[in-house]
Amino acid sequence: MYKRFVKATQALTSDAQPEVGPTPKEVIWTKNKTKLYRYISDQPKQHKTPLLLVYALINKPYIMDLTKGASLVEYLVGRGFDVYLVDWGTPGYEDKHMKLDDYIVDYLPRAVSKVLAKSGAKELSILGYCMGGTITSIFASLYKELPIKNLVFMTTPFDFADTGLYGEMLNEKYFDVDKVVDVLGLIPPEMIDFGNKLVKPMANFYGPYVSLVDRSDNEKFMKSWKLLQKWLNDGIPFPGEAYRQWIRDFYQQNKLINGELVVRGQKVDLSNITANILNLSGQSDIIAQPHMVEALMDAVSSKDKTYIDLPVGHTSIVYGSKANKITYPTIGDWLAERSN
Repeated sequence: MYKRFVKATQALTSDAQPEVGPTPKEVIWTKNKTKLYRYISDQPKQHKTPLLLVYALINKPYIMDLTKGASLVEYLVGRGFDVYLVDWGTPGYEDKHMKLDDYIVDYLPRAVSKVLAKSGAKELSILGYCMGGTITSIFASLYKELPIKNLVFMTTPFDFADTGLYGEMLNEKYFDVDKVVDVLGLIPPEMIDFGNKLVKPMANFYGPYVSLVDRSDNEKFMKSWKLLQKWLNDGIPFPGEAYRQWIRDFYQQNKLINGELVVRGQKVDLSNITANILNLSGQSDIIAQPHMVEALMDAVSSKDKTYIDLPVGHTSIVYGSKANKITYPTIGDWLAERSN
């Protein structure tokens, strides 16, 4: 036990930070803090339809390209897809007035235009993870004239009527989002991380370190632990006005699935979506619970739509042994059939 404790302590205090985001890429467009990456591959593209990855405004998107051999990006590039990723960047205090409207109306349409121009394709696929999927669904419903052929959603919340402990913590009777935003301006990542951990405090605050000591003699586990903890602790601030919308319009008033959400003066109607849909939830996900994810299926007009509840959690859907064995092939096979 003592040796394991010493080794765990060394991992926390002296070991170098692991390298992340190993798949080669180039920047093809920027706007403010946002960058659009295209992943580079020497092998010829096997699929005509390019794929754009859209992540949330929380944490950094390299969770989708965490390390060699355990990267969704690496897997898709290896399958011959032309892969792009929107990195929203790290907002500063000067960005506190940015709204979800800005990302959806001013950023995503330009990113899509750049993907189509760079790839030379007439259509594209978009994969949205977590909140990135919610943003993508709003975007796709507002821009139904754009050639979006396929939509993939990973652990994406759509129906916020029952969000479990999150709903209790964010209930407007007790949580004054206006006061929070007006005082802070830019929501610090520590506040968001603390709220996430409170859903299962013992498991989230102490569990990782208990596991670290118990399994510190397992080099593979140690590497995985350090990679995941680096990402979990690498949070970014949330623009205040976007946070105000996210909490009020979604968690407190559930406007999206009820057809009441308005973005830049336009009402969001999910029935405008006709693209092919693969909608993935995680059976053990407590952030985007399966019923929150599955609700999309009855709201869209797509004829080709598939919902799968995978035996994973909110993070293990994209990183880990189950992601490698289940998530990656599920997405790759589904897209391959619909990308030529």
